[in-house]
Amino acid sequence: MIYFVSTLLVDVTNSTDGQITYIERSYQMPESVAKAPPLLIDAMLGTLARRLRWLGYDAEYRSDLPDDEMIRIAKEQGRLLVTRDRELAGRRDVRALFIASLVLAEQIQVVEDALGPSFGPARCMVCNGCLLALSIEEATLLVPPYVARTQTEFGRCDRCHRIYWPGTHWPDLMKWKGSQ
Repeated sequence: MIYFVSTLLVDVTNSTDGQITYIERSYQMPESVAKAPPLLIDAMLGTLARRLRWLGYDAEYRSDLPDDEMIRIAKEQGRLLVTRDRELAGRRDVRALFIASLVLAEQIQVVEDALGPSFGPARCMVCNGCLLALSIEEATLLVPPYVARTQTEFGRCDRCHRIYWPGTHWPDLMKWKGSQ
């Protein structure tokens, strides 16, 4: 089975009037190795970053850095910069995905259309760390008693050590994910 992964890159090299030109490049790869590139999300898209993490994208979020520092980090870490800043997305020295919409569902659709779905597991919604399985015995010591009695699946972030479980919001999130 072949899965098509598309990356939307911003290119202004062909533009004489300062308008941003978009070029879409598609690559074919086996589904078993198809994986969205790691992302660096800028300050204007914090909610998108959290939702993409839940969907399994490696989505670092930085709201505290100037554009040049964001570009440096994106290059050093091989990340695709995701931004609502048209000027930043149009710079020649960075691979970027421009998000025009203010609507979260549309923003997610742009990412999925450009990169394909993520095949990775959910990540920490707070810090983007990997979620590692946590035994019921370990979790019982770390979560409220009611949660320990009513839940059977737990994960712990390998960075910030936050504990996750499918709580009362889980059915709504799964319903939302199924509609994407």
